[in-house]
Amino acid sequence: MIRKMLEQMINIELFGDSILKGIQVNPINKKYYINNEIDIETLSEKYLLHIKNYSSFGCTVTKGNNLLKKRLEKNIACDAIIMDYGGNDCDYNWRAISENPEGNYSPNTPIEIFTETYCDIIDTLRKKGILPILTTLPPLQAQNFFDWFCKDLNKKNILKWLGEIKNIYYHQEIYSKAVEKIAFEKHVPLVDLRGAFLKAENMSELFCEDGTHPNTAGQKVIASSFNDFADGFLYA
Repeated sequence: MIRKMLEQMINIELFGDSILKGIQVNPINKKYYINNEIDIETLSEKYLLHIKNYSSFGCTVTKGNNLLKKRLEKNIACDAIIMDYGGNDCDYNWRAISENPEGNYSPNTPIEIFTETYCDIIDTLRKKGILPILTTLPPLQAQNFFDWFCKDLNKKNILKWLGEIKNIYYHQEIYSKAVEKIAFEKHVPLVDLRGAFLKAENMSELFCEDGTHPNTAGQKVIASSFNDFADGFLYA
């Protein structure tokens, strides 16, 4: 019986940034720490999956590509890789902007490079016989994001460059929509984390103080999204 269960087990790996890593803001000391309540263990047991999480804090799609290549060099036994990139790619050097709001600035990963790199990753995985699975980006809380990441900077200068605080949200949304487009054009499965958050009645209560990392309640939304995806994908 056990042997049969092991033979049916599917090997899945997670690659992404701090969202899938389970990073939260400690409400007491206001520092980042790992408190992952996405509950990979329950998903593994329910669907007979063997899941390993290689997500890392601050990871961009470019860094993720390098990590994946090193992982693939080991000829890993993997059936699918779930990827969550974009949150750090769309971010800016806010300190530089606060010091010179008249300058020209690009995100950590310009959208063209983001798209090209993500497509290259998908092509590489397919050549290896590995199924790529993408996720959209959980929406951020623009005001909280601004207050957190710009608290020790010249906010007036940042606003001069930014225009309106809500533009932080719209800019991040562009990257999430880019992921949707990539999934559609490359015909790969997509887990719509963003949609799940937007449908929640208490969305503002699903994030840490920094406005970008899901708290424990938000991580449970992610877990539910993966659960729903697995139900539809594995049992379709």
